[in-house]
Order: sequence, then structure tokens, then C-alpha cells
Amino acid sequence: MLILADRLEAGFPYPLGATWDGMGVNFAVFSSYAGSIDLCVFDAGGRREVARMRLRECTNEVWHGYLAGAQPGLIYGFRAHGPYDPPNGLRFNGNKLLLDPYARQIAGDLRWTDALFGYRVNTSRADLSFDRRDSAAAMPKAVVVNDSFNWGDDRPPRVPWSETVIYEAHVKGLTRRRGDIAAEERGSFAALGNRGVTDDLRRLGVTAIELLPVHYFIHDRHLLERNLRNYWGYNTLGFFAPAPAYLSSGSINEMKAAVRRLHQAGIEVILDVVFNHTAEGNELGPTLSFRGLDNSVYYRLVDGDQRHYVNDTGTGNTINAAHPNVLHLIMDSLRYWVTDYHIDGFRFDLGVVLGREAHGFDPGAGFFDAIQQDPILSRVKLISEPWDIGPGGYQLGNHPAGFAEWNDRYRDGLRRFWRGDTGQRPDFAARLAGSGDIFDRMARRPWASVNYATSHDGFTLADLVSYAERHNEANGEENQDGNGENFSANWGVEGPTEDTAILATRGKLQRAMLTTLFASLGTPMLLAGDEFGCTQNGNNNAYCQDNETSWLDWDLAAAPDGKALAAFVARLIALRKSYSILRCRNYLYGKEEVAPGIFDIAWFDERGAALTSEAWNNGEERCLIVRRAARIDGRDNHVITMLLNPTPDDRTFHLPEPALPTRLLIDSADPARPEMAIEGSDIPVAGRSAMLVLAELPAAG
Repeated sequence: MLILADRLEAGFPYPLGATWDGMGVNFAVFSSYAGSIDLCVFDAGGRREVARMRLRECTNEVWHGYLAGAQPGLIYGFRAHGPYDPPNGLRFNGNKLLLDPYARQIAGDLRWTDALFGYRVNTSRADLSFDRRDSAAAMPKAVVVNDSFNWGDDRPPRVPWSETVIYEAHVKGLTRRRGDIAAEERGSFAALGNRGVTDDLRRLGVTAIELLPVHYFIHDRHLLERNLRNYWGYNTLGFFAPAPAYLSSGSINEMKAAVRRLHQAGIEVILDVVFNHTAEGNELGPTLSFRGLDNSVYYRLVDGDQRHYVNDTGTGNTINAAHPNVLHLIMDSLRYWVTDYHIDGFRFDLGVVLGREAHGFDPGAGFFDAIQQDPILSRVKLISEPWDIGPGGYQLGNHPAGFAEWNDRYRDGLRRFWRGDTGQRPDFAARLAGSGDIFDRMARRPWASVNYATSHDGFTLADLVSYAERHNEANGEENQDGNGENFSANWGVEGPTEDTAILATRGKLQRAMLTTLFASLGTPMLLAGDEFGCTQNGNNNAYCQDNETSWLDWDLAAAPDGKALAAFVARLIALRKSYSILRCRNYLYGKEEVAPGIFDIAWFDERGAALTSEAWNNGEERCLIVRRAARIDGRDNHVITMLLNPTPDDRTFHLPEPALPTRLLIDSADPARPEMAIEGSDIPVAGRSAMLVLAELPAAG
């Protein structure tokens, strides 16, 4: 039986959300323009509203009240009353139950119905006339939580950026098809923290797992109508709550336990977060939370036509991160995940949105300033997706110091170089060297460039060498969605084949790209499943494929080819960890002579001749040698030379002078080939392959 006080006490305006103090719960919610706000309490099943109480206190635009006797587990929502005037950006409708923006746990799924909309939905047109239907029955509700958790001796791994290797994964997709995990746990945080999973990650050698969105999100109505789901989760509604679908136990502590186990394995946890838009969509979207509480504050509206939303995200709305109260929410959310879940970093989806001020993108925007001065957030890993679709939306390299950025120029350059496109050597050389032409300013380091061959958004590595075109028919959008230019090739047959020559070419190219990725300056990111050849059957936009298209096929990992590729990737990562010149903390420009005739970085053709301006500009020449050398702390005195042959023909490469005793480290054409001494300066390099060779620097002086 639910027992509550019949009236709210005054309470406090901070902290926002619902806070249990052992005696009751304080509720606080921001709204600049509401006339009044009600707290609505529901029964244990979240189906019946059992109490409605007005928040009678408002301090600094925060409505608040204290409910004596309330306990964790209490289910609640808000109703905001005020003017309904869409042309002027106001969309209050007290008939709509609103999710607390600070809800730390969320019960129930959204059930799509026209009652969720603040306006009367008309089958012929939407005139935004006021809708009086109650939406509570269809709404998810907030749950009061007790945030206590026994973290034991948990400590953040704090892996230096220069030693970081990122593994991008989906909580569900990573484990949904793993037979070594209990069926009821597969696809959940419990599975993510499973010993078998953490052991696999540790054996591979990755240092951080970057999770696609785990914040509470909803499935788009148009997808459900096509029997699809928003698998990726870039449709956030709750920025403080884990998605219940990933909690097999129903407890938020399940996620905390997974983080603790990953930390025990030395693996950091980075969350992909979506603060650029919400699940409420455009002006015809539902009223679920932010729109009903303070539409004109939370969202950027079109000047002079505030019925409509600025759409720099392509999702219908754009969060107004420049507003102090919205920025407050973003910062509170980030700090909460670090302090209460021990999260080690964040990747900001469409991060340019967060840096938009009235005049456009600004690296000195309030969001960046707030992050940089914050004693908690300034210490974690921060990664931006450096674009949106708004004016001036491509801002690669223009984020402030302290941020790393997804480098799509690296991705495209890697793909084009190994596809054998003409004229790629000059640009790709810059990518191999950490993209200093883009990032070397404000004392930024090479780690600022997050290098990748593939990510969740696009082909897998296996598909990149198996398909020339996208095959997204299953998405129900007539194969018009997803990127039309992937710089991919099928090497003779579109999709699966039994042709051994084609399969051999595909395998060589995968290993060549992986070798290049882990030997490049910058922070490498590996897409989960690429280490054992996962495929999405040519779908390069599998955002709505919550099925075996997206779930990793662990049978491939157990097959001989999958085992061999995973062992090759683990060997590459181990080499990167062993030789600091492969993960150098500083940019190299070929100006420092570290030994007679040997500079920190130098570029040659396959004959061992230094590249001249004329040679760089010869678009038909494709082969490349890059030699890097350093003396580091008197211990790491190595020369590592990369030999890159993207042509179809086997070539003999001549090592550049001066001649040094050399060892083979790895050969992508022959992944089982062990390390061995190399006789002489001429090295056969197979077509479409890469090699790394090692020499010791002569003694100084």
C-alpha cells in the first residue's frame, strides 16, 4: 500500500530531479515559463495515478517540493501548466505526463498513441490545435533511486591517451549471440561484465570500450510500424538513466557492476552520448518531456517562426546547448555518469552542435569552457564527432585542446590508398603521421586524431572489401539511406563468394588496413567484430537492424579464419604497446636527426629513394616507405620502417640508407610469419600488403 504525505513540503531547488535522503524525496524541476507544475505519483506497476500534488515553491525558475515518507522505487512524472502558443514557442499541455529530465531510472516502455502529442493529430493535416487527451497510460515513468553501490577498491585505469586503443561496441550486439553466456543475460550489461567477455578484450589488447548510446531511448514510431527498431539508440529521452533493455536484472547496479569488472580487467569505459537532439522530433513530434516543460529553452527554434525547430542534426530538433539551464543539465548528466557510474570518458555524437552559439560554431563556446574548467570532467577522455549538418558544420580539427576527434579524413584516406586510387600518397602520408596538418595547434598531441577504418556507421571491415555498393534494402527506405560513397570495392564479386583468389585478396586488404591503422600516429579505434571478420551483408546503415544483421556472430570468431585474424590483430596491438615510436606522443616532421642520416620521420619510394616534390605529385606512384626513429628515455632506441604496397603486384622494396641490421616484425600478407632477421636491404613485399621492420639505432655519440 502506498503511503504518502497529503501535501508537499517546500523542499529545495537543488539538486534537480528526485533525491532520496532517507526520510523522504525532494523533487526539483526547471521551467522558465510554466505557470505551475504538478508531481504525479503512480502505483507500483506505473499504471494508475494515485496522487497529484502541486509543486508550490519556485526558486530561480526551479519548481520544487519535498514528499515526506517517500522511498526509492516510487514511480512518478510531472505535468506542466502554462500557455499553449506554438507560434511563439510555448507548448504547455497539462494533459500530457512528462518524464523528469533528471530521471535516474525509467520504468515502462513508450506505447505509441496519438494521445502522446500535445496537439490534436488530424489525418489530413496537423494544425497544432490543443489536445486534451491524457497521455499517462502510454508514457514511461521516472523511478526514485538509491544511488548507493559498493564499488570496493574500484579505480579508473587512467590509461594515457598515447597508449589508448579503443574498441567500439554495442551492448546488446556484442553478446547477444555468445553461447558461453546465460541466455537471460545475453545482450545486457551483465553479459558485458562477464569474465569471458573481459578476458577476450584483454587478450585482444584493447584498453577502452566505447559503447554506443546506453542512455534511455525510444524506438521511432515509423520504425515500429515497419517491424524495425532503433537499434543504435541515437534517440535519447533520458540523459541520466540506463536503457532498461540492457539491464537483465532490472537494476541500474548491473551497469555499475559491469564497469567495475571492466576496470578490473584494465579496460576503460567510454559512453557515446547524444546531447545534440532528443527523441521528441520536430514540430509534429510528441510531447514527452523537454517540449512540455520548456520548449523554447530546451530547443533551438527558428527566428521569427518559433513553431518550427532548427534542424542542424537531421533528426527534427536541435538542443539549445548555449542556454545556461540546458548546459546545466548536460554538465550534471556528464558528472553523474563519472561520479556514480565511474565512466572514463565520452564520445559526443554530432559534437559541433554543442559548440554552436548564435553566430555559429565556436571552440570557445560555453559548453567547451564549462568542460575545461570542470575539475571532474576535464580529467576524463573527451571525443567529439566533429560535424553536424548545419551551416559550417564540418569542424574537424577545430575543437579546443583536451578533445580528441573522430578523423573521417583518416578513414577515407586509408580506404582509398588500399583500394589503389591514384594520387593518394601525399594526403595519406599526413594521416599516417597523426594528421598534424589538422590537429597540431594549441599544443595538441597526435592522440587528438581518432583513427579508424570502420565504425558502427558504415560497412564492417569485411564488407568494405566485399561490396562496392550499399545493400540497405532491409531498412525499408528503398536503399536510399546510408552513405552512397564508401571508397569500397568487392574485388570481383559483389558479396559472398567461394572464389579463392578473391577471398585471398579480401583477406590481404583487411590485414593491410589493420596493420596501417595500428602503426599510425593517433588513437586507433577498432569496430567490434572486425577482428574476426563480421559482416552486415552489405548494410552500411544498420541503425534499425536489431537482429543477426548487427549482432556479432561469435561462430566466426571460433572458425579458423576468425581465430587467425583475431590473433593477427592482437599481435598488432602488442607491437604498438611494445614500441613507443608506433604511438609517439609528439608530432614528427623530419627535422630532428636522431642518428647520422636518420631523422625522426622520413618518406621514401619502394627503391629507398627519398621522395622529392616531383615524386610526391606523381599520382600514378602508389608504393610508400615511412621510417620513424626516436631515442626515448634512453631505453626505446628503435627505427621502425613501414613498407606499404597497395598495388596488385609483388614488389621488391629497398630499405633506405643507412643500412642497419633489421628484423621483420609483421607481414600482413603472411600473418603467421614469425619475427625474424632480414638479410640485406632488399625485401619482397606482396601486392596489397604492409610490412613492419625493426632496427636498433646506433649508439649515441
